[in-house]
Amino acid sequence: MEKKQNGPIASITLNRPSVLNALNRKMVNEIVASLKQFDANDEIRVIVINGKGKAFAAGADIEELASDDPVSLEQTNPFAEWDQIYTIKKPIIGAVHGYCLGGGFELSLACDLLIAAEGTKFGFPEVKLGVMPGAGGTQWLTKFIGKTKAMEWLWTGDLYDALEAYRYGIVNKIVPKQLLMEETMKWAEKIAAQPPLSIRFIKEAVYKAIDRPLDEGMHFERKNFSLLFASNDQKEGMQAFLEKRNPKFMGK
Repeated sequence: MEKKQNGPIASITLNRPSVLNALNRKMVNEIVASLKQFDANDEIRVIVINGKGKAFAAGADIEELASDDPVSLEQTNPFAEWDQIYTIKKPIIGAVHGYCLGGGFELSLACDLLIAAEGTKFGFPEVKLGVMPGAGGTQWLTKFIGKTKAMEWLWTGDLYDALEAYRYGIVNKIVPKQLLMEETMKWAEKIAAQPPLSIRFIKEAVYKAIDRPLDEGMHFERKNFSLLFASNDQKEGMQAFLEKRNPKFMGK
């Protein structure tokens, strides 16, 4: 795995191209540790995740999983690190290409926005190995595409192209492979220019909307709306609007 920072944008690159970036536990631990580090860095406003080589990530490392048993899985709790991804407060943008399968698909679903290269293949082939997704795949896919289509994708283990993923709202935009990182960075730069507290509070409210009753979500939204009026960025944004100039957001 590689990581770097370019101004307010940090990036994580999956770097096991010889195995199509198959996710082993070491890589997952490194991804989560980097996400936490970037989340705690006030200079960083957006995080981008992408993959090197011919794939984003073609799934979990089967050699590593093949020796597991129920006791070892309970003892090691390999999904505990995955759960930490959902605690990241800053925007995460995924840039996917090639194969985005199994654990790689789950990682992409954990991103807040997703840009896909033409020809990207999505899917959960775990059923063909006698198992099933275990890092949130059944839950997030169902929320995106509904029960019956999720059953189809999960039961058949078939692969689906980027256009199909776009139709169901999994993907925000499809671009030619050579433009994938350029387009992703454009999105990242646009979001990085927005007030960080507003971005964070919007992310919190949207995730509340996914699995909470409407009245509870509305209450949370209005609380966050009110809290933003204590920020310097709210005052700067509205003053800049009245003065017809570009605002300078400081994240305070």
